[in-house]
Amino acid sequence: MTSGRRAVVVTHTRLRESGTVVSEAVDQLRGAGFDVSIIDNVAAPEFAEPVTQIDDDTEIVVVLGGDGTILRAAELVHSSKVPILGVNLGHVGFLAEFESFQMADAIRRVADHDYSIDERMIAHVDVWLPGVSEPLSDWALNDITLERSDRGKMVELSISVDDVEMSSFGCDGVIVSTPTGSTAYAFSAGGPIIWPNVEALQLVPLAAHALFARPLVIGSGSSFTMTILDNSTSDGWICCDGRRQRALPKGTRVVVRESQCRLRLARLSGVPFTQRLVTKFDLPVVGWREHGHARQSQNAANAGNIIDTKEDTR
Repeated sequence: MTSGRRAVVVTHTRLRESGTVVSEAVDQLRGAGFDVSIIDNVAAPEFAEPVTQIDDDTEIVVVLGGDGTILRAAELVHSSKVPILGVNLGHVGFLAEFESFQMADAIRRVADHDYSIDERMIAHVDVWLPGVSEPLSDWALNDITLERSDRGKMVELSISVDDVEMSSFGCDGVIVSTPTGSTAYAFSAGGPIIWPNVEALQLVPLAAHALFARPLVIGSGSSFTMTILDNSTSDGWICCDGRRQRALPKGTRVVVRESQCRLRLARLSGVPFTQRLVTKFDLPVVGWREHGHARQSQNAANAGNIIDTKEDTR
């Protein structure tokens, strides 16, 4: 007899074979009254191809792994209302809510419905290949990258916002990211961090050969259009969330805008994004000037102790 409560555990084969953490999580979920199925972090689907999704009656998806595994899980729940709870078994684990040693507490609170929902903006992308009347469509939780396909050359792009051309340049590529993705590839490329409650998209050029090629941030009602120019020395290559990708010929037009869908992340801790940012990036919240003052004060205190000691021994 089943409980009627369904949970899906998303992980990858290496974790299942290298330890007991996955089996322990499954046992704990079953002990809490869930019917559990396991999905390994399998190969990425093709760009614009439909992905097999989990059943609508699934209560929650528990992700055991890093942010890459969460991006895989996002494909399984895309356009549904099923929330994802991430337990970090990777490196940074920015999207994860818990660390592995907190597993039992996380599952207990999931069983008790003791969590809130954090809705994250998703980007929608339409790819218009030359001479076609219908676009190829995909989406991204983190980012969409449009890059050169020939590593020895540049891709020439025209950049427009709301159908108004703003710039054109040769480059290694561009990144269009959501606020969620602003702490990932876009951040490494020099883009700003955008708080998750800001409805915006940003575009970050990669090694652009231009005097003005700075990151751009637009509101949720606006769109970016990137066109691979006919005289580009390289064709293009598009990739969504580092997973779904394909080659793009010269003359392709790529339009990125806000999606109507949202990803639902289960949040249990109530820790604000700013605190998560400081912790995950190990930010130096004390500046070098403060360190300098602290050293001077410590040196002065040490000098005083030395004098007092000499006086005591006279």
